[in-house]
Amino acid sequence: MKRLVIALGGNALGSNPQEQLELVKHTAKTIVNLSNEGYNIVVTHGNGPQVGMINLAMDFAANKGANTPSMPFAECGSMSQGYIGYHLQQSIENELKSRKVDKNVATVITQVIVDKNDEAFKYLTKPVGMFYTKEESEKIAKEKGFIFVEDVGRGYRRVVASPQPVKIVELDTIKQLADSGTIVITVGGGGIPVIDKGEGILQGVDAVIDKDKSSAKLAKDLEADMLVILTAVEKVYINFNKDNQQGLDFMNLKDASKYINEGHFAKGSMLPKIEACIDFVNSSTNKKALITSLEKAKDAIEGKTGTLIYND
Repeated sequence: MKRLVIALGGNALGSNPQEQLELVKHTAKTIVNLSNEGYNIVVTHGNGPQVGMINLAMDFAANKGANTPSMPFAECGSMSQGYIGYHLQQSIENELKSRKVDKNVATVITQVIVDKNDEAFKYLTKPVGMFYTKEESEKIAKEKGFIFVEDVGRGYRRVVASPQPVKIVELDTIKQLADSGTIVITVGGGGIPVIDKGEGILQGVDAVIDKDKSSAKLAKDLEADMLVILTAVEKVYINFNKDNQQGLDFMNLKDASKYINEGHFAKGSMLPKIEACIDFVNSSTNKKALITSLEKAKDAIEGKTGTLIYND
């Protein structure tokens, strides 16, 4: 049975609970379709809008007189994992039951170890949470040691590190579940970033791990046959949104590196997806990665559309 690690974008999950619950019904149909084709499915997902919403609400309540405690960012990440996992899990279960398919679905709240000496902790780049005035940001920075940057025209936002994933803590549990045929939802938002303080003692840190990088790491560790990254477009384009825009059906590693060097892929959107695919495909001579949209996932896996990334 072929194993697929399917990475869903956080933006595809909506911006509020009602919208998300409706959207994941369509996601569930795609996942169950693939499961019924005989694929062993592990699902990962982004959490950008969702963790931002949680962090914003917690910050606002703590700083605007509600007397609630300030919530560390790692805890906000874990909340988003549970909240998104619950919606995905329930929707997939409902879809399976509607088709009278007996299969288990499980969400694993997942920690991912990062290196405390990662250079990313020296150069904070990932904006999180709410917008503050200059005076408010300076006050919070003095009280809590947070770093803020100005978002032109909108105020000041806190920035955190975006380190590389080193080890998925719950990997053995994920593998056991997947090996048993369970559809597993895991590594939400790239995983909750933690550091190893020694002798296996873990501690959460204020950071955001790139979801696609963690998905590639998981796919390698699970020896998946394919990493499937689902995004807003049907395939990868060069010269995107220009008159000479060109969709790519196939891309080998040499071409992928060439297109990156030529600046075809935006840093905040397609570039990390391409880099994650390269990382996974490089892990073995027979590994393949695929980038496509949720709606076209089944067709793309069957070779009818999408962009397939492979090693010559």
